[in-house]
Amino acid sequence: MASFNPHKIGNKQKRQSEHLKSKKQKESTKRDERLRRRRTEDKTPALREERRAKNVPATIDRKRTWDEVGADEEAEAKLGLSVDVLNPKRRRVEDAAPEENGEDQEEENAEGEGEKGDLDSMLGSDSSDSEDGEAEDQAPNEQKPPDRAPSEAPSTATDLNLTPEILMQRFPTLFNPPTDPKVLITTSINATIHHEAALLTNLFPNSTYIRRTAHFHAHKYSIREIATFASSRNYATVVVLNEERKKPKGLDIVHLPSGPMFHFSISNFIPGKKLPGHGNPTNHYPELILNGFRTPLGLLTAHLFKSLFPSHPEISGRQVVTLHNQRDYIFFRRHRYVFRDKRATEKVIQGADGKPMEGVEAIRAGLQELGPRFTLKLRRVDRGVQRRSGQEWEWAAGGEKVRTRFSL
Repeated sequence: MASFNPHKIGNKQKRQSEHLKSKKQKESTKRDERLRRRRTEDKTPALREERRAKNVPATIDRKRTWDEVGADEEAEAKLGLSVDVLNPKRRRVEDAAPEENGEDQEEENAEGEGEKGDLDSMLGSDSSDSEDGEAEDQAPNEQKPPDRAPSEAPSTATDLNLTPEILMQRFPTLFNPPTDPKVLITTSINATIHHEAALLTNLFPNSTYIRRTAHFHAHKYSIREIATFASSRNYATVVVLNEERKKPKGLDIVHLPSGPMFHFSISNFIPGKKLPGHGNPTNHYPELILNGFRTPLGLLTAHLFKSLFPSHPEISGRQVVTLHNQRDYIFFRRHRYVFRDKRATEKVIQGADGKPMEGVEAIRAGLQELGPRFTLKLRRVDRGVQRRSGQEWEWAAGGEKVRTRFSL
């Protein structure tokens, strides 16, 4: 008997009814299978854990590839290398070598002290007293708990304390910014996006917006001249907002006094007033969250954004600025948070293991976006202020041939 194909029914209404019947049948079969699997997994929880371990989606982030380089190349911390500086497993291997060397030295010292004691028995009483005193001094140190190992929980937070030292030597002013940095904001020549540029003064504390003149007979100052002007007036950074078709298209950030200069492209720029349910920002210094910056270039970019905000946020304002890097796209968000009581209709907070988290049963956090909202992508890093002819780039995008290799 030939199989029945509902798609070949000539009557449209009958074809639709048959399609709905088959769809309901598939949904009921899936539901019965899901309920049967739940009953089985409730009896044996190991089956649920095994199923969840297998059902991990194969995303591009999970397939991310890293450069295989030697210890010498990794120590140079070149900006073009895709090396995971924040990998806890790699840090654990690096920390294990000094500990082994320290144990060998302690054994040698102990053997040397034993030989000295055998040769010089007349100093036994004095040495024993001194050793007892040293033991008493070292006893409190030995009672201290050992340093905790890096957490194995999945976290995207960027630890800026693990920045390679060679980067600090190459860009000393970037890694030691002032406590209250002053920011000068301007636009490209003949720009019309003055309103969007004025919004950035509300975003970056201690910032000033100065228009670049569009008069025909006026002098058109270059970025290098503007950087010299700002540096002489104790500004720490110059931010240039570029325009294309009367919309923000690029963001150039110059770290004073001598660079480097970062070139970003902007996409999906949405002012705060156009966000649904938006709030109004205040003049409090915001908190800063940096996520997903893992390579030497990523850590350098994270320190650049850190230098734009004061190092002492005002917690009373409850404002937080988030820069989340994912696949070399930096998502910029600004929120206001509040802690409130849990409602009866809200679910229990679960951890990464699927179990309820302890201590937060009756607390919830609410977020209200303040804006603006936009996405950045790093395009180029210049060695100094405004690239000159014949000057080599510090780093330039566009050389990635593998889809799963990222620079930040």
